[in-house]
Amino acid sequence: MMKHLWLFAVVCYITASCTTSKHSHDAQTFKNGAVVTAHPLASTVGVDILQKGGNATDAAIAVQFALAVVYPNAGNIGGGGFLVYRSKDGEVAALDFREKAPLGATRDMYLDKDNNPITDLSLYGQLAAGVPGAVAGMDEAHKKYGSLPWKDLLAPAIQLAKQGFPITAQQASEFNSYKEKFQQHNKQGAAIIKDIAWKEGDIFVQNELAETMERIAQHGRDGFYKGQTADYIVAEMKRGNGIISHQDLEEYQAIWRTPIVGYYKSNKIISMPPPSSGGIALLALLQSVENYPLRQWGFQADSTVRAIVEAERRVYADRATHLGDPDYYKVPVTELTNAEFNQSRMAKVSLAKATDSEEVKASKFAGYESEETTHFSIVDKDGNAVSLTTTINGSYGSCVWVGGAGFLLNNEMDDFSVKPGSPNMYGLLGGKANAIEAGKRMLSAMTPTIVEKDGKLKMVVGTPGGSTIITSVLQTILNVLEFDMSAQESVNAARFHHQWKPDQIDVEEKAIDAKTRANLEKDGYKINKRGPIGRVENIVVLPDGRLQTGADPRGDDKAMGY
Repeated sequence: MMKHLWLFAVVCYITASCTTSKHSHDAQTFKNGAVVTAHPLASTVGVDILQKGGNATDAAIAVQFALAVVYPNAGNIGGGGFLVYRSKDGEVAALDFREKAPLGATRDMYLDKDNNPITDLSLYGQLAAGVPGAVAGMDEAHKKYGSLPWKDLLAPAIQLAKQGFPITAQQASEFNSYKEKFQQHNKQGAAIIKDIAWKEGDIFVQNELAETMERIAQHGRDGFYKGQTADYIVAEMKRGNGIISHQDLEEYQAIWRTPIVGYYKSNKIISMPPPSSGGIALLALLQSVENYPLRQWGFQADSTVRAIVEAERRVYADRATHLGDPDYYKVPVTELTNAEFNQSRMAKVSLAKATDSEEVKASKFAGYESEETTHFSIVDKDGNAVSLTTTINGSYGSCVWVGGAGFLLNNEMDDFSVKPGSPNMYGLLGGKANAIEAGKRMLSAMTPTIVEKDGKLKMVVGTPGGSTIITSVLQTILNVLEFDMSAQESVNAARFHHQWKPDQIDVEEKAIDAKTRANLEKDGYKINKRGPIGRVENIVVLPDGRLQTGADPRGDDKAMGY
């Protein structure tokens, strides 16, 4: 009986006091605040916090913990991420709560005796996990910008974990398809493993996760990095071949960093600095195409696609060589984000024929980086904005649920360059800048971004998608700024992607029309058809101050506001 009552309560919770729309092609607008996330319940939690007087940071913290319950393939407390913030007065900040390599990590820890990568070691099991940063990140954000009590921000997630929630059809399919992996890496069992198949509407209860979150609600970061939860994590390491220690957990710190800031025409771009490659690469791409008449050519016109692909080819080559954790490697940020450099390089490019990626080398500077991530965008009634991307890397991370604690561990160690020149799970290459070192943060493509126009908030945008994150954010920004799309149209639009190597244009089914594809192939571009690219969450501020939202139709994503 209680489950039926809770299901009714969840339905009421979703619909109460909010305007919602699933997979709408029409942009919604809200006056006082907006939240766009990958799951309707997480969006509901965020809007509820805003309506109770919380600010954008409060809502972001509540959403982060809610996603750890209702969206376990990417939402997390066992992973990490990046947050870009802009206050109503234009103050900007960037918070790095990326995972770190444990102190026991070594450069060659995933290589066999012949120096070849052992792929599964960095993808599955306890050894694949980096030291989680999500809880420390939320604690740090709350200290600096939070306004509501910490316990109040965790309460919705605790309630969802304790009483359960109805899973979506997509989640039921994923839970079933991963069952064998979950069983293989969780001999002690896990809440997600059951004898019969999951189906849409089944109630997913996570009592151990609720208890873990209650410890965090009571003790803050110490409720995760010390005490019972820390003991559970270390015990889980010993069950397999993991190396995260009590010292790793206690010493982890989230770091405030200086955002990457630059311009595309008259628009100010605010994004994430290293160890994310996203901000640098996004700004370099925007600078690279700035002098081309994209608006005149049109959306996904032949010349538009060629200019974007050739820019991506060169920027991703630089990414592979020059980007890594700035605390361990001197990243040439100024050089890579120099508009004159990026535009002069593109001036030498012919759009008549594809450049061979083998001929494209990383730039040389004197003295010198899943698809299952998730992103959410939030703006409150005062105009404070948070763009936050969080991940456990691959879908369901390492597939290890921490026994007794009830949450998934990441497999972020695969984001290091396991061996220079060997691709990771997304086909991305890397070198010594992103080699494994104890205590180092692995390179990321996450690109949480905020755009200003004439000193006012214009866009809050980001996406999951592994190596495609940067190019998806790029296209969404161009869709709004150059092709006059609404927030919803900008995320609905089909996408394409190039990352230097492999030398191919990945295209969604409806991306780039047949005639243009044929012209591109005639001139040496290889077209590779693939499934959905990214799940972008976008908020656009209209001239009258209303908040226009775009939730990606590629998933269960939901835009809400009031």
